[in-house]
Amino acid sequence: MNIHLYLRPLRTRDENKESAIREKAMELIVKEGFDGFSMQKLAKEASVSPATIYIYYKNREDLLNNLFNEVQEKFSETALKNFNVNLSFEEGIWLQWKNRLQFIKSYPVYFRFMEQFRTSPLINHGDVKMSEFKENMKLFFKNAVKRGDIKKMEPEIFWSLAYGPFYALVRFHLKDKSIIDHPFELSEAKLKMTFSSVMKGLKS
Repeated sequence: MNIHLYLRPLRTRDENKESAIREKAMELIVKEGFDGFSMQKLAKEASVSPATIYIYYKNREDLLNNLFNEVQEKFSETALKNFNVNLSFEEGIWLQWKNRLQFIKSYPVYFRFMEQFRTSPLINHGDVKMSEFKENMKLFFKNAVKRGDIKKMEPEIFWSLAYGPFYALVRFHLKDKSIIDHPFELSEAKLKMTFSSVMKGLKS
């Protein structure tokens, strides 16, 4: 008797299908939120069977955690390009603004998904990895305070002052709409104008 006749064929990973599942999952979450997201909806959007999704992910939770970890890694890679923790405060923050804007413009769905995940209880799951990015930002801030570039302040205050204006502009950019309902695109010139005002406030 040929035992091979009784062996089921192995289910192999298809990179194109896996990529389609990831992309459609993020698009669905951005559009409908986590409450409106299901594996059945995802299978339909990605044009695969629900069983196919489980080749790549154990369950819904595993899928979401993996998505965030992958997007966070991509964000970290972009945000830390040419960055090091010993840069001057002004140079480092300006590079962060430019790098983050590049990521947001290149991957708007990734950014929206990442923001939704970060502000949900899912961020507290044990499988969620915090990238080297967070540690780099802590060291950069500590070095700036040590050098006297800025005064010591609580992290939440620092973030609000250093990045709050940036993300306010980003929201207008993603909506393509200004406060007075005119089209709005975030250019480097607009970014630089805002950045200069932020630096004056932080150094005063």
